[in-house]
Amino acid sequence: MLSDPPAALLVLAKTPVPGEVKTRLCPPATPAQAARIAAAAFLDTLDAVLAVPQVIPVVALTGDLGRAVDAAALSARLPALTVLEQRGTTLGERIAAAYADTAAVLGRRPVLQIGMDTPQVDARLLSQCLELLYAEGVDAALGLATDGGWWVLGVRRPELAELIVDVPTSRPDTGARTLAALRTSGTRVRKLPELSDVDIWADAVAVAAQVPEGRFAAAVAAVAAASSSDAPSPDGKPSSPVRAIAWEL
Repeated sequence: MLSDPPAALLVLAKTPVPGEVKTRLCPPATPAQAARIAAAAFLDTLDAVLAVPQVIPVVALTGDLGRAVDAAALSARLPALTVLEQRGTTLGERIAAAYADTAAVLGRRPVLQIGMDTPQVDARLLSQCLELLYAEGVDAALGLATDGGWWVLGVRRPELAELIVDVPTSRPDTGARTLAALRTSGTRVRKLPELSDVDIWADAVAVAAQVPEGRFAAAVAAVAAASSSDAPSPDGKPSSPVRAIAWEL
């Protein structure tokens, strides 16, 4: 059973504007297709967050929503959450600011933060992460990513996020450095399950296979189909998109 006050469940997100998001999916995706995959991941993530009971859902957003792919769907969903504007230059600064701004708007409470690039996360897993964060003797909870980063960070006190401001991001040791920065300060950290986040095409295919019914998997399959139909088969004819989807996923 979670305790009062209820935790904030925070999503750090970037609007899915072509050419500005998930560019490492290109190729095989085009910038527009990569943005559509990002939009699908964002929407699937919001579905999971909104299904978690006893939390306050929050999004820290950056980018021009008016230029985003699936702007209408996102605009319809965001009013169900508290939406904050990201601030800061580096990713570490933006993460810490999102925690601070959440506390400024909602008051001091535990915060569990994820990104928009783990669409395989569901409400059950997020609830389990919160239960571990609330466990006796725990100050923070961290879930490492398979690429060496991390996908979720929970803190009982929002100011603990300041400890990771200077940790370099997008490195194979970012997760380990984040864990060390927390523990060096005396923070009692509980490790959460490790997941794959989506940075490159191989990640997208692997994650889509885990959640085949979601928007994300459909967006990935559409790119796989388009890529395969454009490529000639050994007999010089276009490949079958159906065969390609089955092979990719």
